[in-house]
Amino acid sequence: MRINEVESSGGDPVDWIELVNNGAEPVDVSGMILKDDNDARTLAIASGTTIAAGGYLAVDVDVDGGFGLGGADSARLFDTDGTTLIDGYSWTEHAATSYGRCPDGTGEFALTTAPTKGATNACDGDLVTEAWPGGETVSTVDEAGYFGTNMSGLAFEDTDEGSGTDTLWAVKNGPGTLYRLENTDGTWAPVTDAGWADGKTLHYADGTGDVDAEGVALTDAGADGGIFVSTERNNAVSGTSRPSVIRYDVGGTGTEISATREWNLAADLATDVPTIGANAGLEGIAWIPDADLVAKGFVDESTGALYDPADYPGHGGGLFVVGLEANGSLYVYALGQETGDITRIATVASGFLSIMDLEYDPATDELWAVCDDTCDGRSAVLDVVGTDSAADADTADAVAAAAPGAFAVETVVERPAGMPNVNNEGFAIAPNDQCSDGVKPVVWSDDNGTDGFSLREGTILCTLDEPTEPTPGPTDPGTDPSDPDTGAGPDAPGTGTDAGAGDGLAVTGAAEPIGALAAALVLLLAGAAVVVARRRSHGAAE
Repeated sequence: MRINEVESSGGDPVDWIELVNNGAEPVDVSGMILKDDNDARTLAIASGTTIAAGGYLAVDVDVDGGFGLGGADSARLFDTDGTTLIDGYSWTEHAATSYGRCPDGTGEFALTTAPTKGATNACDGDLVTEAWPGGETVSTVDEAGYFGTNMSGLAFEDTDEGSGTDTLWAVKNGPGTLYRLENTDGTWAPVTDAGWADGKTLHYADGTGDVDAEGVALTDAGADGGIFVSTERNNAVSGTSRPSVIRYDVGGTGTEISATREWNLAADLATDVPTIGANAGLEGIAWIPDADLVAKGFVDESTGALYDPADYPGHGGGLFVVGLEANGSLYVYALGQETGDITRIATVASGFLSIMDLEYDPATDELWAVCDDTCDGRSAVLDVVGTDSAADADTADAVAAAAPGAFAVETVVERPAGMPNVNNEGFAIAPNDQCSDGVKPVVWSDDNGTDGFSLREGTILCTLDEPTEPTPGPTDPGTDPSDPDTGAGPDAPGTGTDAGAGDGLAVTGAAEPIGALAAALVLLLAGAAVVVARRRSHGAAE
């Protein structure tokens, strides 16, 4: 039992002292005594008061029979005898906010960033998060025990055609399997035709190996353009890293599929991570259309200029983004579809220590980077920073301010209240044709198959694009947008519209829009927390 936070200057509604129970069992604090720096001024905690394990109790002390707290004063907690000191804290002047333990419950007292009466302390450097932008209810949506463990990446394909649902592609990382799922009466299960009833086993191009399939993505060509899988290794040689993007043709009827192209990224990634653990390679993968990147003024870090798709002939109509579990970074690539060429276009900090899945939502033009239970199920939402602004340096210590034209974290959102903190390694946002009453489905996959279920479904705001005022088109880095010779000023021919980037993470206690979600949602503060720096311990096939 400890004093956790103190408000000494006109709190809500008066001066208060907050206690925290750091133990694993409830504690009865009835009759414990609170005092300031004068032993004659006391306040007994009411009879029948219990603090749950990990819970908080904020006691208003500036009340009848209590005491006010001064600019130079103390807050002390005594046992019921009034003489046995349990905890105390002294200060020399009022805090502009409050004094609280940082980290919450265990650290030394420091100036907080905002009072958080009866809740987790808001400490300088904490990751500020926002509430889930959709419904808080989450339901299991697969047959109990059907998929077992090791379900990983997910991706929707827009195949509705009046059926009321779309195709959901899923991969299992051991044994490497690709599933084509359909939703019947609220349950996702494999389609039964063309050899898909039990999923299709994935092999390398020579027909051998057990592909550790972690993520899955499609281009705007849909399944006809191939299914792209991100992988950490060949499970048949489980101690050796093989971080690759692999393309599969899914038009056949067999129950096994061999790769039609593999892009092994090990050599390129070695410049950042010289040794990638066999179980710390590529997790998530997403594909972003060239048109969206060009419209946003995305900058090609390999050239230092605005991204020009023509610089990479044969790469297809967009770029691939992969998430590396080893360091939590995102890597943007142009992949030669026929030549096998690999060109890194950008490197992006996610702010997380590891990444489990990536999802690009074309309805909002935002990139989601999803972490699992090591980050309490949080997700980072990224967008390209507008040419007239810079990313908010306060998003998190791990995310530096980004230059215009670079991807940066707009906000970090908590998992829905109804989602247990499980090992979610897959995340997919449904196309906007599934919108109903302003929301559409999202699906998560649980690698551990908690309680026998691998798939859970919730909702997210559809956030259809709102009309915006025209703004100047993208500007090449280093040019002056007001210089008529650059052709990039407001009156230059060929300039288009740019929805711009989001406002960055909200400060604690504030309500800020999440980029394109601004028109539909007033975000609530979900609390501050520091991402826990612990690594997952995988089984042989994870």
